[in-house]
Amino acid sequence: MSDDDLISFGAKLAQHARLQPEAPAVSCGEQTLSYAELHRRSNRIARALAALGVRPGDLVTLGLPNSVGFVEACYGVWKLGATPQPISYRLPKAELEAIMDLAKTPVVIGEFRHQIDRPLLTAEGLLALSQDDGDLPDAVPPISKAPTSGGSTGRPKLILAGQPGLSPRATPEVGGFRIKPDSTVVLPAPMYHNAPFGMMMSATQLGAHVAVMPRFDPEATLAEVARRKATWLYLVPTMMNRIWRLPADVRASYDLSSLETLWHMAAPCPAWLKEAWIHWVGPEVVMELYAGTEAQAVTIIDGAEWLGHRGSVGKVTFGEMKVFDDAGNELPVGQTGEIYMRRAPGSPPSYRYVGATPKTLPGGWESLGDLGWFDADGYLYLADRRADMILVGGSNVYPAEIEAALEAHPAVQSCAVIGLPDEDLGARIHAIVKANGEVDEADLRAHLAERLVTYKQPRSYEFVDEPVRDDAGKVRRTALRDARIAAMKQGEVA
Repeated sequence: MSDDDLISFGAKLAQHARLQPEAPAVSCGEQTLSYAELHRRSNRIARALAALGVRPGDLVTLGLPNSVGFVEACYGVWKLGATPQPISYRLPKAELEAIMDLAKTPVVIGEFRHQIDRPLLTAEGLLALSQDDGDLPDAVPPISKAPTSGGSTGRPKLILAGQPGLSPRATPEVGGFRIKPDSTVVLPAPMYHNAPFGMMMSATQLGAHVAVMPRFDPEATLAEVARRKATWLYLVPTMMNRIWRLPADVRASYDLSSLETLWHMAAPCPAWLKEAWIHWVGPEVVMELYAGTEAQAVTIIDGAEWLGHRGSVGKVTFGEMKVFDDAGNELPVGQTGEIYMRRAPGSPPSYRYVGATPKTLPGGWESLGDLGWFDADGYLYLADRRADMILVGGSNVYPAEIEAALEAHPAVQSCAVIGLPDEDLGARIHAIVKANGEVDEADLRAHLAERLVTYKQPRSYEFVDEPVRDDAGKVRRTALRDARIAAMKQGEVA
């Protein structure tokens, strides 16, 4: 697609405002903005941000719950040629400050109670600073989005998208993720995560109606699909599990017949749960994607394919993936190793890290740390996801970050954090602690409450007398995890 066929995100919103001014753009609860309203209000936000010092190319940290204001703020940032940098609005001050320093953000749009050294405003606060809703000079963000990750080192990193904020001038009949201009998209997942953020971005660029939910609730999600006659839904497996475990008569009371597409990703989906959903809403509806925020390569599988390749996450549809052993040798079909990815030949970089470096092999191969294997038909199966990383309800949690926070407590000599199986969340965080003084679980919970967002805090603790790490400071998390899972199977609950 040539440059003449592309326009900025802001220009695309202006196009929708001109061609379908009354069409619903974004809803949350009972509030709905049309495309004309979203365009005008985001113009006001852009002017307010400019007055606060936001310039083209800036990263603007955004910590808001799902809301109409979240989407307004993103478009206000994009219209200045800047980049939204979404984070959880529940972040403790230390983590927020570390991310702000990486982003060098001139202003924070959020609902934090922390005192910070930059202007902190909500979307409504920005709207109050400008009444001028006229069009601004066109600007193209060089980076479309900049989500964060905790990082395997325990320090946060930014993942800057390799694509600028550009959209096709002519709206296609079907866009990415099977979203159509006439789709009604329901997003119950927090938009500070990469997948739902990217889907909001894609849907509004296509002119679809995006209905975001302020928080996930299993029955409320079904009610939202039914009342809006939604055609498109995004879930993570924890959400799928909680919905499926509603009483059968409750599930049956909501009409989901409008659904054309249901995407799930972000964490492994148990085979029994996926099969239940396929039989419930139809194999042509259920879609799964495997990739990283880095987007070097992607696999996709639909429900019908999955029934023939049970447990697979699909074939590679973009970029390249191969499986290598620890020595960097490519492994044959059927053998499990580390999954490496690279972009299609000639394609531009798909991301750039700030605060980290990728794990690589010669030839441009990069790893996200996942293990898996390919079958003879080219379908990928995941054996494990990041040996040390813990996936909690679709959120990536890195043990090193929690261990660093625990070890900041004066009574903690050493510790290890692992993920144990959890039927609801997929995994629960379990902390193994060797203390050098008097400390109890309540002390550690209070300590971490000041340092970590809620979903990163351990749900269970274990106090041990032997050192958790060896003399070199190494910890064998896999061995610790395996021992505790074995004990759980023998009835000794960790």
